[in-house]
Amino acid sequence: MQIGVPRETTLYENRIAVTPDTIKKFIKLGHTVVVERDAGKGAFMPDALLAQAGANIVADAILGSDVVLTVNSLPVEQINQLKTNAIVIGMMNPYRNPHLQDYANRQANVYAMELLPRTLSRAQNMDVLSSQANLAGYKAVILAANQYGRPFPMFMTSAGTVKPARIVILGVGVAGLQAIATARRLGAVVEASDLRPTVRDQVESVGGKWLDVPMSEEEKAKAKSTGGYAWTPSAQYIQDQAAVVDKAVSQADIVITTAQVPGRNAPRLIHQSTIDKMKAGSVILDMAVETGGNVAGSVVGQNIITANGVTIMGVPNIPSTLAAQSSALYANNLYHFFATLMDDNQAFALNPEDEIQKALLVTHQGQVLLASR
Repeated sequence: MQIGVPRETTLYENRIAVTPDTIKKFIKLGHTVVVERDAGKGAFMPDALLAQAGANIVADAILGSDVVLTVNSLPVEQINQLKTNAIVIGMMNPYRNPHLQDYANRQANVYAMELLPRTLSRAQNMDVLSSQANLAGYKAVILAANQYGRPFPMFMTSAGTVKPARIVILGVGVAGLQAIATARRLGAVVEASDLRPTVRDQVESVGGKWLDVPMSEEEKAKAKSTGGYAWTPSAQYIQDQAAVVDKAVSQADIVITTAQVPGRNAPRLIHQSTIDKMKAGSVILDMAVETGGNVAGSVVGQNIITANGVTIMGVPNIPSTLAAQSSALYANNLYHFFATLMDDNQAFALNPEDEIQKALLVTHQGQVLLASR
């Protein structure tokens, strides 16, 4: 089988879907790997390095490839070049992708890695969202620290004491937890909030302070029984949480927001009325800016300075700013998923009923499957 790896064309994208290590693994399985010229340049993997691992460097990695590994969905021009019944594996942005029907028209078998069931233990080494979010949470703190004009830790000197920076993290998933841990390592005081009260222990385990919101006994029991993920809070709880968050954000030096919802616009967590209360020099970094933004006034790819001196950072595709390491983790995720498509004899055995394959498969036999879920 020929595995093709095209150069990414999406704006702000520097990652590549293979590394020298995974290229060697694919070749060991008996496959041929072709990589488009300069595909690894943004991740500091020059053509010579990939060729040394065994890849063939070509002008077009789509034509003739049985399997295409990509970071983002292909442009329509490349979709139209796909071999009939080709397999495409990548982060396909399935709920917002306007080209799924184009893939189906080519009879392509498209697997969207974002749809991986994260509760399956055997799927953990395929979890692209976690691997990329971990790096993004770390880098978000570094970017915000660079923008912030003061130090993070407390300094006690003969000239006086410098208070530690106060940071608020909104959204405590993988990225949020890593942001808390990173900010704490840099010496900041960190507070965090999430709609799921069940993540309080995780926040405190990495040194953060939980922004507590009063809950009724009924709500506590309901949230605990569902693990927080399927819990629908009452209107009163949402109102109380908004008040707690508003107070904390108003007093913060740095705020990092991470909340995203698959298939929907990001929830608005910080409104203009809250920003207006913040002090000059404070920084907000919106990690959800590409899906509508958690913060009023955030703009993709821009730093906006408000009238009262607050900087709102709309940094897109943060994992791509750490392209070498994020590519390495992502490539490993793809390799482990690829292995599920093989039988004991290392021959392809596509099984749409396999729990993992079924969850990820979005086009098959000329049909878009996502709409039927």
